[in-house]
Amino acid sequence: MASRPADLRALAALDPAWRPWIGKLPRYPGFPDLSHPRQRTHYDALAGAIVYQQLSGQAAATIWGRVRDLTPGRHFPRAPELLALAPKTLRGAGLSRAKVLALRDLAARIAAGRLELARLSRMSDERVIEQLVDVRGIGTWTAQMFLMFRLARPDVFAPGDLGLREGIRLLDGRRSAPDERAAERR
Repeated sequence: MASRPADLRALAALDPAWRPWIGKLPRYPGFPDLSHPRQRTHYDALAGAIVYQQLSGQAAATIWGRVRDLTPGRHFPRAPELLALAPKTLRGAGLSRAKVLALRDLAARIAAGRLELARLSRMSDERVIEQLVDVRGIGTWTAQMFLMFRLARPDVFAPGDLGLREGIRLLDGRRSAPDERAAERR
């Protein structure tokens, strides 16, 4: 969903602080291509969010590849495959104990039908967040990023996002970025 002039005019009407910035901002090209090889499915996107947390991209990609190589094929282990792997094996691939627990929780919920990923695209933003934050290792920010970048929901506001709060700081000419509560009120 690329930005359109009408959308930008509506934003400027809602919030005059945007007016001087709109002409300076590059055209937003739309949401990322969802065909990234690491994220072919909703499951891959969520597993990737867990694996990549708090790591450099290179380190996380290495671990992702090691875990992927634990099962046949060129895909990250599907839920039943992941559950069949011993936690020790997953740890040997470089995953932390917390990430092993989180990935196994995600896989167990999917395998048991308690998390139906195919239904997420038909749920409200709030319901998707509720479903996802129940999974160990997935918090509100991760669920909001999933909404924006996997489900391509255009109207998600993530006050916990440091980049967004820094943008508010610049937009409002503040000395420091607002906290989450102040960003939400903004």
